[in-house]
Amino acid sequence: MESHPDILEMRARHERAATTPRAQAIEALGVITGLYLAASPWIAGFNGFSTLAVTNLIVGLSYALLMGGFGHAFERTHSMAWAAAALGAWTIVAPWVVAGEVDTTRTITNNVIVGVIACLLALAAAAGANMPSGRRSRGGASGYGSHDTGPTER
Repeated sequence: MESHPDILEMRARHERAATTPRAQAIEALGVITGLYLAASPWIAGFNGFSTLAVTNLIVGLSYALLMGGFGHAFERTHSMAWAAAALGAWTIVAPWVVAGEVDTTRTITNNVIVGVIACLLALAAAAGANMPSGRRSRGGASGYGSHDTGPTER
């Protein structure tokens, strides 16, 4: 099964997707977003709310590891971008869901902004995996083995 032509083509397509500057930028921004989320209770100054601080620490580290894994094993992890989007959604609702009175203006503002950014980055990572090769470039052949037609074939 490992040498099946469809699997080899799929791996090659995912390898091309993971090596684009766009995919690398999404991965880097995702890791930075996750690390900020993990450290945000101490950066934004709400580390006294221990339940939300622990939640942000765990979710932030998980998000950073998940988004950072895309570049190393893209063909096996691109579908996990939906899990990263779920972590972003959790970040948005966490101030209202975790135990204790942690829904202050500072915690809500921090988590909503970081959660929206995390969701957008995860959705961009998921979309990048499913985007046909022809949409990645605008003029002629992309150099990644796509099926773009040249200017004379249009």
